[in-house]
Amino acid sequence: MLAKKNRLRKKKEFNFIYKKGEVFYSKFLALYISKTKLTDKKIGFSVSNKVGNSVVRHKVKRKLSEIVRKNISCLPLNNYIFVAKQGSENLSSQELQDNFFYLLKKAKIVA
Repeated sequence: MLAKKNRLRKKKEFNFIYKKGEVFYSKFLALYISKTKLTDKKIGFSVSNKVGNSVVRHKVKRKLSEIVRKNISCLPLNNYIFVAKQGSENLSSQELQDNFFYLLKKAKIVA
């Protein structure tokens, strides 16, 4: 689980990043990035209702959260929202991690 200081919680924060941030897509994930003046990285997760029932959506969210927690040091100081799309429920943790790094490369965060 991410540290409390690194979590996006409020709907207002999510909406600001959705409107003002850059977006990058892969087949199963979308990444919204917004610059911040704060001292902490803020990360949020969203899973589409098309993914499945609440149990399945929460499982995908937990997998994504664990991937980000392990790799948080490679993320620069920004606000991030990871959105899981339909089909992501069938991916293994490794395949989800590959999509995660693909998005980071596409956003030119990781070489």
